[in-house]
Amino acid sequence: MLELDFYGTLVAASLVLLLGRRLVARVGFLRAYNIPEPVAGGLLVALALLALRGFDLQVQFDTSLQTPLMLAFFATIGLSADFTSLKQGGRIVALFLLVVTGLLLVQNAMGIGLATALGLDPLMGLLAGSITLAGGHGTGAAWSATFSEKFGLASASELAMASATFGLVLGGLIGGPVARLLIKRVNAPITEQTAQRLPKGFEQPNEERLITSFSLIETLALIAVSLLLGTLLNGMLKGTAFELPTFVCVLFVGVLLRNGLSAFGVYHVFEREVSVLGNVSLSLFLAIALMSLKLWDLAALAVPFFMLLAMQTLIMALFAVFVTFRVMGRNYDAAVLAAGHCGFGLGATPTAIANMQAVTQRYGPSQIAFLVVPMVGAFFIDIVNAIVIKLYLALPFFGAL
Repeated sequence: MLELDFYGTLVAASLVLLLGRRLVARVGFLRAYNIPEPVAGGLLVALALLALRGFDLQVQFDTSLQTPLMLAFFATIGLSADFTSLKQGGRIVALFLLVVTGLLLVQNAMGIGLATALGLDPLMGLLAGSITLAGGHGTGAAWSATFSEKFGLASASELAMASATFGLVLGGLIGGPVARLLIKRVNAPITEQTAQRLPKGFEQPNEERLITSFSLIETLALIAVSLLLGTLLNGMLKGTAFELPTFVCVLFVGVLLRNGLSAFGVYHVFEREVSVLGNVSLSLFLAIALMSLKLWDLAALAVPFFMLLAMQTLIMALFAVFVTFRVMGRNYDAAVLAAGHCGFGLGATPTAIANMQAVTQRYGPSQIAFLVVPMVGAFFIDIVNAIVIKLYLALPFFGAL
């Protein structure tokens, strides 16, 4: 057993990102299908560790940095959210939220139906539905405990973690190919024409941004305050009817800070700097998350459960192509939105952002997509998903179990 401490894990994550960038630059397939650099590098390392496990060699990472990086990323999303822009995109946000809700309903319906057809417990279908795919590891862990205690589902926790891991991997792999397929049907903006435009938000992570050391400290302070107050807010709401995941509270505080300081004329957030720190946090978070994946959990899945998850992946891709893309306007922005939807429909919001960055870095910016996806994927989806899950569990079908 090789155990890497905090510093060793940070070095490993940095090398994974450099490896991913080199892979995408040199492997035409990865570049053509818009595979995100953290996904390419992290998944390759995870596969290598899976192979080493066969020789009784294991590597243990210190993942203590993973949660702060994720929270910092969501803080930057909140600090990038201007009420004026959100108001302008209100109709699109509402429309996309409707599309996302439709997928949650489809995932659970198909999960239950497929599980029943494959001879599995219908609860497994619900667990391999929106609970772990749209909800991720955190939601999966919470609901698996309920399934074990209330319904007596054996190995619910293991199934939830494996399902969420599967979704995280596939969410980062199918978004690019789906976008590539859809972009062939529309006129994508030419990157060269927008090269002189100062990059905004998370659209062009590799573009240069002019910053200073003092302004960097100011932005770091805003992120730190968002993390502190968001964590305190989460503690206050815990156990109440308004309980929300910590990252949602952090994002909410970031939104209030950005717009409150601006409204009173105290301080105007330096967006280019926020985007730099957000991209750094996002990249390192994804690198640690993917390189530390326990892929042997997927290898241990029973064939019927694996088939169920494979079908859910196909359904996600088809939904993105035939529903998300069409409802959102059948244009370039809709194609980028579809890539993002694949990311958090199967995995998580950071995966969605990475998917969209891989697309916009090659084809050009999409301000609408980077406005809509973070707000829906980070803020609204957890609330809507909780309602949808409870509606399904309230069905007489489950009451009879």
